[in-house]
Formats: sequence, C-alpha cells, structure tokens
Amino acid sequence: MTEVLILSKERPEWESLIRYAERCPWRAGPYMAREMREGKYSDFERVAALIIDGRIAGFCNFTAHDELPPEYGFSPFIGFVYVEEAARGHRYSQRMLEAMERYAAGCGFKRVYLMSGEKGLYEKYGYTPIGMYPTAFGARDMLFEKQIEKAEERS
Repeated sequence: MTEVLILSKERPEWESLIRYAERCPWRAGPYMAREMREGKYSDFERVAALIIDGRIAGFCNFTAHDELPPEYGFSPFIGFVYVEEAARGHRYSQRMLEAMERYAAGCGFKRVYLMSGEKGLYEKYGYTPIGMYPTAFGARDMLFEKQIEKAEERS
C-alpha cells in the first residue's frame, strides 16, 4: 500500500520523518530535518511523507518561502521533493505533488510555486516555467508555477 501523509508537528509520524530525512543522502534531507526539529514550520506549512508498505520512502514540504528570496513575492512553495532511489520510476513524486496541491487548495491558495534545476520533470506534472531566479544559496534555479483549484471547482 502507498500513501502520502501531510504532517504537522502534532502528528506522531513527524519524528519518524525527521529521522528519515536526517539519513537522506541528498543534502536537502538533513536541512529539512533540522528545520523540522527547530520548529520552522508554522501556520499552514507542512511536510509530506511518502509511505510505501508501511515505511517512509520519500518526502516533500509546503512552505511560504523556499530558496527564492522572499522579496520576489512568490508564495507558497512545494519543495524538497525526494523519492529514494529504490522507489523511483513509479510517479511517486507526482503523488506527493498532487497531495500537496490538494492541501494548498484546501488552504485557499490558487497557485503553487516550485524551484528546481531539473529540466522536464515538473512540466509533465502541469508546472509552467516562469524564469530563472537567484536562490538564497547563491545559485540560479528555474521558478515553476501551477494553477490549482479545489476539487469541487473542477468541471
């Protein structure tokens, strides 16, 4: 069984996701784990855990700001999209994105943003490239946007 859990710090799976992200071979995992431990997620911000057969196999987050400096005015963001290597190729990233998009729509947002250096990945999930922007880490990444709506508004 596969599911995506949207977590706040009150959920019991929060600590398990922190431990998983701390061991992640991608540098964003330990960074996200540190933010989770330090209580950086507040208000509407959440993390998602990809659960496959009862164990965590990936994650992403939903935050007001990502690596794009806040002065650009884009918000909210889906970020840190990660699926462990053994689980790749099954569109689990898409499942996590869709779960976060539904959550964002439920919070009243009409669009979500994503920063990435990946080419061709997010476009197939309905994201439109807006342009290259400087990141808070001194690099440049593509900013993507996706219009979202509540399920009952779809025709």
